[in-house]
Amino acid sequence: MADYVTVAQVDELPAGERLVVEINRKWVAVFNVGGEFYAVQDICSHDEGELAEGELHGCEIACPRHGARFDIRTGKVLSAPAFVDIPAFDVRVVDGLVQVATRKR
Repeated sequence: MADYVTVAQVDELPAGERLVVEINRKWVAVFNVGGEFYAVQDICSHDEGELAEGELHGCEIACPRHGARFDIRTGKVLSAPAFVDIPAFDVRVVDGLVQVATRKR
């Protein structure tokens, strides 16, 4: 069973917003998409650039540097120039707190 760390209160991360937190020395981007929470490592597998600042369309994020796209629900790469998936993390809400698993799926 994975350990979880609290990253925010639900009302601190409204729908359409994101935040970046450090978990086990890795930067993780946490997203609220229509009340559902998702988390992926904040790194583009194409060139290790920060991913969280990219444009989010539904559950797809585009890397702001070269446009590679990823599914934030799974970490799956959706378009070049990236060809390698990124780590995704389980997220849960407990008593109004957003919690992210400390290990990737």
